[in-house]
Amino acid sequence: FRSVLRVSPATFDRLVNELEDDPVFLNNSQNEQIPVSHQVAVLLFRFGHSGNAASLKRVAEWSGYGKGTVLLMTRRVLTALLRPEFLKRAIPPPTEEEREAAKNWVEEHSCYAWRNGWLFVDGTLIPLYFRPYWYAEAYFDRKCNYSLNIQVS
Repeated sequence: FRSVLRVSPATFDRLVNELEDDPVFLNNSQNEQIPVSHQVAVLLFRFGHSGNAASLKRVAEWSGYGKGTVLLMTRRVLTALLRPEFLKRAIPPPTEEEREAAKNWVEEHSCYAWRNGWLFVDGTLIPLYFRPYWYAEAYFDRKCNYSLNIQVS
């Protein structure tokens, strides 16, 4: 389960429970919509793989749904995940005490000038399709690929 969807079964179940009441999964049709659990699984499979393993064809073969349906499910789940209401529940803002503790940590482990940059998230690698022409070695990552490392602050 973890190697295919990149989350634990408990995390998957909790995510499905949080998303299943979102209006994007409701319809006024006689035809029932695909279960939310299937739609979340398709999104996690797509986002947990790269290259040919993340192609629409491969995801469609894995899931048993058509390529157009895979796109539609991806769009629906992303719509639910990016709703401000969900984001507030899933990623609550830190308390004032947590912010101050983070600022102190930054000051102690780096330099004072960065103290107010207390919230940094680092580590997402975005693979590049081609080797960059200029300064290519600067884009070569620890996994032996050319990529960009995304940092959010």
